[in-house]
Amino acid sequence: MRGFDRFESLPIDQIVCGDNLELIRELPNESVDLAITSPPYFQQRDYGGGMGNEQHVDDYIEKLLSLFCECVRVVKKSGSLVFNVGDKYLDGSLLLVPYRFALAAAETGLVKLVNEITWVKRNPTPRQFRRRLVSSTEPFFHFVKSDRYYYDIDAFLAKSDAPMQAGNKPSSKIGQRYFELIEQSDLSKDEKKAARRELTEVIQEVRRGETYSFRMKIRGVHAEPFGGQAGGRQLQIKNKGFTIIRMHGRRLKRDVIETPVAAVKGNKHPAIYPVEIVEEFLHLLTPPGALVLDPFMGSGSTAVACKNMGRRYIGYEINPEYCKDARRRVSDTPHAVYKLFERK
Repeated sequence: MRGFDRFESLPIDQIVCGDNLELIRELPNESVDLAITSPPYFQQRDYGGGMGNEQHVDDYIEKLLSLFCECVRVVKKSGSLVFNVGDKYLDGSLLLVPYRFALAAAETGLVKLVNEITWVKRNPTPRQFRRRLVSSTEPFFHFVKSDRYYYDIDAFLAKSDAPMQAGNKPSSKIGQRYFELIEQSDLSKDEKKAARRELTEVIQEVRRGETYSFRMKIRGVHAEPFGGQAGGRQLQIKNKGFTIIRMHGRRLKRDVIETPVAAVKGNKHPAIYPVEIVEEFLHLLTPPGALVLDPFMGSGSTAVACKNMGRRYIGYEINPEYCKDARRRVSDTPHAVYKLFERK
């Protein structure tokens, strides 16, 4: 395919068994659209070689950073890096390993940390601790090399992003609490009258389906807004005594993904992360036909997600048994009906 000359020798759509730090050095600079991975967690399991069994957490972070920097090298300026790092208790104390890594990665000066996306596990491992709570979340850190990174926010969690359907009538009590707060406020008589009038108007918009939802901020009752649009809203609160924030048909894109913990029959890998999580990051951070690297391929979830969604992949895995199972899993996954765009 024309445009692939630079990548002819790369193991595209392959899971290569071997040491990822040696293998990644064979990749050209800026050849990958997304590097996404979940490294072995510090002193959690023996994965049959590679990292995770270091004696000290600092050694683990240092080794992980060596690979991370190579991933930065091979990712395009328009690309992203997503790392899922697990935590560890030592002598009853949480080490905060993910955040030590994220800080160390940001301090290299090679990347910016855009988000920490929290994976909420709907079915965490059932353990009965007496002196602490069961861990049911893990962080995914999204890094970029420049401000020109590919980002399709509309595609992220699109299944839960549908606007309110006709027939789903809003509650008859919508906005009533704001009427109470207006009366309790220190607004002048005229300001209260204007606030009630505009509140009534926006409630009718919601009932007609023209607005998905809204928020109201009242001077002296709510904290003043801040952020990118705070200036105009602060002026409204100052001049009118209130501001109304309309939300048109889409839910907020939050930094949370909720899925069950994955299990794959016959796969020997002890920590399989869900294909659905990888697919959400592919939606958000890559176009169809993009090349995705997973240097800790493990059970093959990243390759399966790529095959499902018409992305290309390169995977590394040091454990021969995991390689075999992952390849079988990918082989059993049917090709998606996506056009694989020619790379430029």
